[in-house]
Amino acid sequence: MNHFRDKYCLFSLVKLKVQALHETPKSYHQYLQCRGIAKVRLKWVKNRSIDHIIDKETDLKAACLLKDAIKRSSTGFLTAKSVSDWQKLLGLTVPVLRFMRRYPTLFEEFPHPRWPSLPCFRLTDTAVMLDSQEQSIHETHESDLVERLCKVLMMMKTRTVQLQSLHPLKWDLGLPDCFEKTLVAKYPDYFRFVKASNGVTCLTLVKWCEEFAVSALQKSNESKASGDEYREFKRGQAALVFPMNFPRGYGAQKKVRAWMEEFQKLPYISPYEDSRQIDPNSELMEKRVVGVLHEFLSLTMHKKTKRNYLRSLREELNLPHKFTRIFTRYPGIFYLSLKCKTTTVTLKEGYQRGKLVDPHPLARHREKFYHVMRTGLLYRGKGINLINQEDLLLNGALDETGQGEPEEEEVETGDEFYEVEDSELEYGSDGE
Repeated sequence: MNHFRDKYCLFSLVKLKVQALHETPKSYHQYLQCRGIAKVRLKWVKNRSIDHIIDKETDLKAACLLKDAIKRSSTGFLTAKSVSDWQKLLGLTVPVLRFMRRYPTLFEEFPHPRWPSLPCFRLTDTAVMLDSQEQSIHETHESDLVERLCKVLMMMKTRTVQLQSLHPLKWDLGLPDCFEKTLVAKYPDYFRFVKASNGVTCLTLVKWCEEFAVSALQKSNESKASGDEYREFKRGQAALVFPMNFPRGYGAQKKVRAWMEEFQKLPYISPYEDSRQIDPNSELMEKRVVGVLHEFLSLTMHKKTKRNYLRSLREELNLPHKFTRIFTRYPGIFYLSLKCKTTTVTLKEGYQRGKLVDPHPLARHREKFYHVMRTGLLYRGKGINLINQEDLLLNGALDETGQGEPEEEEVETGDEFYEVEDSELEYGSDGE
């Protein structure tokens, strides 16, 4: 039965190619939904280089969030008691009190004015200076932040997202701490707050910005492809190719190469296009899902985010229920990390030799922030007064990632591979 079905699909594909010259791109996409691609099940492979980056930036993100919390505090400091239950919220693997004491270049400890036995923490002069530089970057690149937020909303089915789903993503997207007041309120022509039927506050897009509706993959292919190739893509008669970087052991596999070649030949559906007419069980929808996740990760500062953050946006992004299997199914595009007792998904093309390929100015500033953190840890036992605070900011960021190619565990080169299920890729539950 399967033999006759494969022959029928092959005949249909040949017939499609003849008819494609006389059909519109819309009917071409609809007809392609019947074609089948041989599926190869792949083994998950650890990437030590990206794991190290995630481990480092987990502490960096926690320190930045604590810095912002101290700024928001009416007293200008936080007590050890108030932060005692923030460990899971910050994604830390150690108690918050121990974490803050680890970085004296950022957090200055002192006794509470009324209860001397209660430790308190305020920002050091160096941390205040770093925060001032960060605010300056937000102001200088405000138009970029507006575009980034617009593109996120434009990917949603209703052009609306709940604030409670957007707040965990503000560090990944590079948004200011209180972006509702400092950014959204300044651009009423782009954004508006609305109340959902259940009373939840949401952020909605006021107007569609056609100039923003170009994905990162389209931009990169437009700059590389010739004029004729890109015109064919615009007419729906050509596919865009996703950059792929397979783990060692996969590149020589004929089955994997054949599968990826067939996948790349499928038409590219922009994440800003309406996808409701696509069969949710088709390969075309699968490529559309890959495109949506690729674009969303491209919008983040560090080309990565936590898996649960994407799950909270699943319905609005029109993703299938088990969309997270895409991350292990396409290891040449994505990497799923289990570091720090959580699950983080990374866009592999965003990194080369353990560094961001095209870092945003805010990402460069965060490297400087981490340099100050790391220096405080190194000098912790020798006294904070031994550190020249100005030199910390002038010397640049430490290269914590090292050189050389990303380290990956070897993969057996047999014919059979398997895809790791979601339940096998977790340490219990995610730590978001």
